[in-house]
Order: sequence, then structure tokens, then C-alpha cells
Amino acid sequence: MDLLEKLQAELSASTERLLGTAASFSDADVPQPSRLPGWTRGHLLTHLARNADSLVNLTEWARTGVETPQYPDPQSREAEIEAGAARSAKEQLADLEESSARLAAAFRGLPAEAWSAMVSGTRPPEHPAWYVLVRRLRETEVHHVDLGAGYTAADWPEAFVRRELHDAMVCWPREQSPVSEIVVEETIDDYLHHQVWRDLGSGPVVQGDPWALLCWVTGRTQGGGLRVMPEGSTGNQPSAGPVPAPPPWPGRSAPPGLPRTPPEEYP
Repeated sequence: MDLLEKLQAELSASTERLLGTAASFSDADVPQPSRLPGWTRGHLLTHLARNADSLVNLTEWARTGVETPQYPDPQSREAEIEAGAARSAKEQLADLEESSARLAAAFRGLPAEAWSAMVSGTRPPEHPAWYVLVRRLRETEVHHVDLGAGYTAADWPEAFVRRELHDAMVCWPREQSPVSEIVVEETIDDYLHHQVWRDLGSGPVVQGDPWALLCWVTGRTQGGGLRVMPEGSTGNQPSAGPVPAPPPWPGRSAPPGLPRTPPEEYP
């Protein structure tokens, strides 16, 4: 199975999980607050549907070579979300099912060479079309948690966590960084392994497992389960203070310098 097949399989499973949650909502559930400030679940479900349609625009750009913006403009994006937020649970589910199916069909219809076409999202830099799969997975997994309906960061698949944490580190805005290093700590085959991301800026060192770090990096927690150590420290030390607030996420649509041709593995 090549990278495109793997990502599409991941996305199909992620979408099914998301649709299962959406299908469980009653009309009374939809207007309840989501975990995103100012947005109800209805806002979030509508956003997920419109995001799918916006990514269809990017696949069309890749397929035809005709520049097709992801969204016409920020104002129309916000207006569509607001207009759809108050719909019934049945309408929300149907919209999400149909838009997700349109995007899956668009992916299946892309010829091999189109996956290497360069497109651009709402933030720089431009990126090859194959990375649109990664971006949609980011939307479905993170916003599924944001619905606040039983799906949590602990349910994130390992492949998703590893990829998203990698991309967050590659895109880390050093000029806004409150930390100097991030240490990823995980147990593999009964051995404790560390991956260290250095030279991120100035400040303390933050250490923890991949799930806790990704929750913090994405602003979904305030750093529960993480340790803070003084800059330049080594070893397993007691916490040196509260976990600082991370810089805004995501700062970019994609990491810079991605290979145009889908690689064998990513990251």
C-alpha cells in the first residue's frame, strides 16, 4: 500500500468515526456548545462539511491546472458556517455525509500526475495536492474531539498523532516560541525513547508523551500530563513551573518544502 492509499484509508476510517458521532446527535444536541469558543456543535459540523467542499476546490485545481481558491474569501466562509449552524441534526448529518462523499470521489478521480500539482490553502505555503489528504485528516480528527461528544484525544490513532506532531514541530514559529526544546517521550517495545526538537526559541523545556504534547500544541489542553524543565537541563526532573501557552496553531497550511511527488512514507 503506497502513501496515497494509506492516507485515503486513514481518512475513510476517520470520516466514518466522525459520521457515527454526528448520527448520534439529536436536535437538542446540535445547538449545544462545542469545545471551540463561540461555536456550537452546529457551527462545527457545518464547518466540517464546508471544509470538505473547499478541499474539492483544491482537487479541481490540481486536476485541471486552473487556479481554484479553497474559499472565495474569509467573509463568505464565515457566512456559510453561520447560516448552516442552526439546522436540524438530520440536515447536519446529511450535509456532512454528502460533502465527505464528494471529497472522497474527488480524491479517487485524481489522475496520478495531479497529486504532484501545487495548490494553496488559506495560509502559506503552497503545497502538493497529496498533502490535501493530510489536511482533511487534521480537520476530521481534531474537530471530532472539539465536538465534545465522547471522542477524545486518547482515541486519536498513533499514525495521526505522530504525523501531526511532526508537522507542528517543522512549522514551529520560533519567533513566538515560549520554549527552547520539546521532548517527545514514548515507550516502544518496552523501552523508553526520546525524540528531542531543539532550537525552538528561548524558554524552558517541555516533555511528555505524543498525545499530551499534541493536545497542548493544538491548544486543546493547557498542558496536562506534561513536564516543564529549565532550559539546558537533562534527565527526568521535577516540574520547573506551569506549562507555558503554545503559539497559535496551525500557523501554516502545510510544512514548507514538501516533496511534490508523494513520498513512500510521511513523515
